[in-house]
Amino acid sequence: MTDRLPRIPRSDALDNRERILEAARALFATEGLNVPLREVARRAGVGPATLYRHFPTKEILATEAFADQMRACHAVVDDGLADPDPWHGFCSVIEKICELHSRDRGFTAAFVSAFPKAVDFTADRDYALKAIAELAGRAKDTGKLRPDFVLDDLILMLMANNGIQAASAAAQVAASRRFAALAIQAFRAVPEPSPLPPVARLALVMPGLTR
Repeated sequence: MTDRLPRIPRSDALDNRERILEAARALFATEGLNVPLREVARRAGVGPATLYRHFPTKEILATEAFADQMRACHAVVDDGLADPDPWHGFCSVIEKICELHSRDRGFTAAFVSAFPKAVDFTADRDYALKAIAELAGRAKDTGKLRPDFVLDDLILMLMANNGIQAASAAAQVAASRRFAALAIQAFRAVPEPSPLPPVARLALVMPGLTR
């Protein structure tokens, strides 16, 4: 009696899976989560049936596509918690989280959305939010973070950050850095004006506003 060897996925199936993930990351980053899965399949060069065989739902696809971003998000909040100065750690988290999210619109949408079928992603998001809540509590104890700050303010900030439309990817990141600096000033318990990062060229300029 011989043991059955584990089934190893064929190389073409693995290639299809990677192409689908690559296409999903690119489309989610630029278009957000509203991209139809058929468009993801078209970009990946596979049929819809092949996509659904690997990823039965958009939630599962998003979970896999954003795995690297979630790991980076964990590293950011863990570094913030490890900072001996809670306020400095909190500010660092705000700056890095804004930049991380500015590089991928889809990640922000997934982060603030409820995906009941993406259990792993939900757990990761909850971990990040609980860690930030703990860090915010420590920062409040120093007297530097305003006492009425709540996690909803962080979600509001991420949603606003996600709305930035810049002329290029580099300008998008630059605009996000400036926005993060403005948000940090708003979160201070006592106003303490400091120089802002350079202004970035945005995709839309409202008439009458000066740069």
